[in-house]
Amino acid sequence: MKPVESPLTWLRSKPTLAALREAYPDIWEELEQELGEALSRRDHARLHALLQSTPEASGKNRALAQARFVRAAIKQRMTALVLESHSLALATGQASGKVRFNLFNGLLAQRLLFRRGFERKPISRFWFRLLWPLVWQKRFLMPLVERKGIYCFYTRELVARLAELIGDRSTLEIAAGDGTLSRFLRSGGVEIDATDDHSWPDRIRYPADVVRMDARTALRQYAPRVVICSWPPACNTFEREVFTTPSVELYIVISSQHRFASGNWPDYESQTRFALEPDEALGRLVLPPELGSVVLLFTRHDRATTPGARSSVTLDLPVGG
Repeated sequence: MKPVESPLTWLRSKPTLAALREAYPDIWEELEQELGEALSRRDHARLHALLQSTPEASGKNRALAQARFVRAAIKQRMTALVLESHSLALATGQASGKVRFNLFNGLLAQRLLFRRGFERKPISRFWFRLLWPLVWQKRFLMPLVERKGIYCFYTRELVARLAELIGDRSTLEIAAGDGTLSRFLRSGGVEIDATDDHSWPDRIRYPADVVRMDARTALRQYAPRVVICSWPPACNTFEREVFTTPSVELYIVISSQHRFASGNWPDYESQTRFALEPDEALGRLVLPPELGSVVLLFTRHDRATTPGARSSVTLDLPVGG
């Protein structure tokens, strides 16, 4: 049964996969076959295309263009939900049902990673190395905390190293979520503003110190010398704004080595204003280690090179999950 309101309005309410399948069985039938083939072949380029491609909602035949746009948006939403469920099954070994820690694992993870509730704390590498091996339900951690908008954890050493890299330069965090990383850096003496468009209220409780502002507006308003982003959504369109902001000297991205999981990799490799260097040592300071995290450092070079010179770096990183 199709929704009463307009399809795009309904999509903004984030309907479940079951509701989408019931409302648009023809789109689901088409997508199910495409996704099945892409997943069985581990075709990450095809998965990216399914998540990213959306036709223009304009053209000579406006009604036809609008219909194509709506269909693509529905297909994107279905794809995202299927991949989220698929990732959960791979991470936990459970295809359905509730995922939860037992009492011992839950208490240990809570003491190790959080101050209270889901408030993260800078983690001691010493205690992590000592206690993490005792948690045998490790694969449950990230699927559980991702529901709260948490995609990684930060060590004290990482925060200190980032503070050294940034120095006294004005810094902006985009897509800051609950602002945890900015608060850690601020306590280390960094002059940083945290911003987010607050588009995930179903997962994240946005505190007052995370300014509600999209990345493009924030970059223009704050004109930062350093920008940082932790686990930007895969196939996002806002990171390209960083590379065209004149004030930015350094862009720091905390992300995944697995390209389908986080970041705008096509833009990373096609932009020409910044030299790109993965910092493996910093990546090891992002927890848990099972994430396969990477820290990417984009350093502006176009002011010191010949106009038109290109510095595109091809990363020798995994492209699969």
